[in-house]
Amino acid sequence: MGVTTGQEVAVARAVEVEGVAARRDEDGRLGRAVLPRGERSAWKVRAMGGAAAASAAASTTHAGGASSLVARVMAARGLDASGSDAAAFLEPALNQMHEPSLMVGMDRAATRLLEALKAGEPIAIYGDYDVDGVSATTILYHTLLALNPAATVTTYVPHRIDEGYGLNADAVRELAGRGHRVIVSVDCGVTALEPARVARSLGVDLIITDHHNFAGVDAGGTVVLPDAYAVVHPRLGRDGRENGEGAYPFGELCGAAVAFKLAWRLATMATGSSRASEPMRHLLLEMLSLAALGVVADVVPLLGENRVIARFGLRRIKGSSLTGLRALVEASGLAGDNVNADDVGFKLGPRLNACGRMGHAREAVELFTTATPERAQEIAEGLTKLNNKRRATEQAIFKQAVEEAEARGMTGDDRRAIVLAHDEWHQGVVGIVCSRLVERYHRPTILMARGEHGCHGSGRSIDGFSLHRALQRCASHLTGFGGHDMAAGVRVAPERVDAFAEAFVEVANEQIGVSDLVSVSEYDAEARIAELSLGQVEALSRLAPFGRCNPAPVLRVSGLRVETRPETFGKYNKHLSMRAGDGQGPTLRLVGWNWAGSIERVPRGTRVDALIKPTVSIFAGSANVEGELVDLRVLG
Repeated sequence: MGVTTGQEVAVARAVEVEGVAARRDEDGRLGRAVLPRGERSAWKVRAMGGAAAASAAASTTHAGGASSLVARVMAARGLDASGSDAAAFLEPALNQMHEPSLMVGMDRAATRLLEALKAGEPIAIYGDYDVDGVSATTILYHTLLALNPAATVTTYVPHRIDEGYGLNADAVRELAGRGHRVIVSVDCGVTALEPARVARSLGVDLIITDHHNFAGVDAGGTVVLPDAYAVVHPRLGRDGRENGEGAYPFGELCGAAVAFKLAWRLATMATGSSRASEPMRHLLLEMLSLAALGVVADVVPLLGENRVIARFGLRRIKGSSLTGLRALVEASGLAGDNVNADDVGFKLGPRLNACGRMGHAREAVELFTTATPERAQEIAEGLTKLNNKRRATEQAIFKQAVEEAEARGMTGDDRRAIVLAHDEWHQGVVGIVCSRLVERYHRPTILMARGEHGCHGSGRSIDGFSLHRALQRCASHLTGFGGHDMAAGVRVAPERVDAFAEAFVEVANEQIGVSDLVSVSEYDAEARIAELSLGQVEALSRLAPFGRCNPAPVLRVSGLRVETRPETFGKYNKHLSMRAGDGQGPTLRLVGWNWAGSIERVPRGTRVDALIKPTVSIFAGSANVEGELVDLRVLG
């Protein structure tokens, strides 16, 4: 089965920057004071040990060996390049995926849905308004109709501003009033206690499929679940505990991946065997492209099954038979290209998310489900316009938030979190701005839009500080919240904003030290320029797709001398380019995106250490290795 669950966790702990394995000092805070500093971040080498380290060391003795850099990077991530786990990692296969029936509640959910299809009962799919939710909704929609083309299948996605996140009681009442006695949620619902009670009272069989954090645990350690017909969640154990006995082997699936698992189980259960019919197998392979969108856009760990889904799903996007997906690819300027994780993260994903942020995500669902080619093109082009509008709105909010945070002293050492609310901010965009503020000030950030019905907003965190647990400690000031350790949504009464801000800052000050208010750049290994041959760097692409817990390789190249006068380039001359060498061979072009402001720090002749992402640049048909600058340190 490839990387085992225990090893996946070990890899995640080694790679996740200052995450679960964050070293803490005697004060209980994240310990970063002793790390060396570059121009923009503290530097930390990824952990290397045991057999993986020995294998990596052996590989480096073979000068010019095409696998040596790959071996060292894999060792830094807890994988022995000579072992079977490494082979499974480098060559993921669909047979590495686990049987869906291993997930608690899966068979009960699938059985009820098949009964509804057979009896002609209308089925409503209730999704979320982000990429993961839209993809999950689409997967289940196509699967149900493939099993019974005459079925009545309705999709429902809440309006982000008017209804907010998650399953809501009013929507359950509306769907029940329209005759739906079976509602299945995707990418939401695991904390929907009241909507589940409403569904039960109305005679609705509510099936919940989700991957988000549970509402909490009772005194006995059992997770609190909605009173639903079935709850399908990858971290729910058969003993009722999170990650408890009998839990699914891989608990880090996104919502679309859970929906894919349900689709898979529906397909096999429909045949009464362990194999799906040939048409359904073809459909499931097609649905991998949508599951991959969710995996990448929802930033779940790209390990285990997520890696398999991403590797095979991304490959299928270019030639997808889905009219809407092809239209989106074309509108994103990717027609004719192979789509990678960066394309999802920076082109496809933002367009789909813009629909939920600036309009209504039902158009994104329509794009992937019922749209004709003409309508699909219209929606896809509209998403591009919405995304451009989102960018302008985001920039305006960011500027205001920076000014207000600095004016209120929330960017200094005494207040190690940012909590702001504003009358003019767009609720659908504040989450993105939170991420930018975290990147700039490296502290947890919550931004809210004041509206007629209170303050609604989003939060983002830094590694090692659980946003969800912090909000639990501040729950008395909130009217609602939910999410993950790294991201959450909040609702606050206007008169409680100041009290909430003080309480949240107090929690942050307890857990975050002054020395932690700097980002950390992890690197996989040290390397010399002579090692960065075209073959070596191209071999690193075998580690793709890159994302959370499997970032693009970063190497430390030490003792460099800037050999040319640095130059700025780009439309607004925001970027920096220079050549550097270590005196032992060829020089390497270093490219720093948005590094133009540092040009005076690195005149020709300056000695530096650099953290780089090795890349291959193709110009005029010629391929050359370059170093994408992550950070540098000027040597005295």
